[in-house]
Amino acid sequence: MNFDLSEEHQAFAASVRRFARDRLAAGALARAHSPEYPWEVARMLAEQGLLGIAFSEEEGGQGGTLMHAVLAIQEVALVCPKSADIVQAGNFGPIRTFVEYASPEQKKRWLPGLLSGEKVIALGMSEPDAGSAVTELKTSAKADGDHYVIDGSKVFSTHSPHADLFLVYVRFAPGLNGIGSVLVERGTPGFQVGEPSKFMSGEEWCQLYFDQCRIPKANVLLGEGGFKKQIAGFNVERLGNSSRSLALGRHCFNAAREHAMVRKQFGRELCEFQGIQWKFAEMALKLESAQLLLYKAAMEGEHGLPSAHSTAMAKLACNLAGWEVANEALQVMGGMGYSQESLVEYCTRRIRGWMIAGGSIEMLKNRIAEGVFERSFPQRAPKAG
Repeated sequence: MNFDLSEEHQAFAASVRRFARDRLAAGALARAHSPEYPWEVARMLAEQGLLGIAFSEEEGGQGGTLMHAVLAIQEVALVCPKSADIVQAGNFGPIRTFVEYASPEQKKRWLPGLLSGEKVIALGMSEPDAGSAVTELKTSAKADGDHYVIDGSKVFSTHSPHADLFLVYVRFAPGLNGIGSVLVERGTPGFQVGEPSKFMSGEEWCQLYFDQCRIPKANVLLGEGGFKKQIAGFNVERLGNSSRSLALGRHCFNAAREHAMVRKQFGRELCEFQGIQWKFAEMALKLESAQLLLYKAAMEGEHGLPSAHSTAMAKLACNLAGWEVANEALQVMGGMGYSQESLVEYCTRRIRGWMIAGGSIEMLKNRIAEGVFERSFPQRAPKAG
């Protein structure tokens, strides 16, 4: 069994690496601490062919694979962590679900702007009373002639302060099969984007409010019975989360390694102390182990969608490895690692959020256990009587 990347994949990664070093290295620290969406970088990435990597050429994409998209995120993140968010937004998350299930008319209307870096799409999934238990969502879509009327609210929507288009999970009818999704444009009457709030990472999000918001039926992405398709597409989003978690952990590892080779204490470089050596040995092991699980899941998606079990394994491994390595790297670098003069503290905060977003690590363990025992384990309390 060959664990090396193919020559084609290696060449692609090398080309992205050169681009990132030449075009993204300058300003990486400033971008990380700015709440603004870096539109100029988005357009630059689009021109480089790094948005829509795994989408077909007929749809305006690059005709590549999920592995290409994973490699692009990793190489960009090693140079500019904030720019990797744009690669994620242009390849995974709601845009992936949109491309998978949108009608030709919907793609013609919105996809060109999304793939050119001129627009960004956000996901309206979590609600004030329905986070991980997404099937308990209350945001409703009721038919009214040629339109649907949307009522409800959403929270924790990534890119919501800057998005032009929102993919919103809604309830058309009771039960699991009553859940689907619609597309809502910013500025639609009855749709309000609230004031920005901040995560610990500094990333901003806005609550989304729908009050008798009317959208044409042509804006339905997946109607009743579409929930399982949406979640299948959501599994792919986890590869983007995994890629960034691992890449930012490796970014911290590289920074700490450089620090340990030049920083002197008690007349010796830090790397000469056995305690520091052991830290780096353990960090390297965690990064390499998680990398293999990520590549395995990405390769499963070369000719379709990767399995939920593989993506859960990859995300759990990458979340934990990224967090533990970033945290140790920060400790090695001491005050400099903890300072905003370094990207290490920023990466650490970002990775911590990805252990919650896209399926918490506890939920992932439940999903993995279902694969181990080949049966489901419902988390809801049994119904009385």
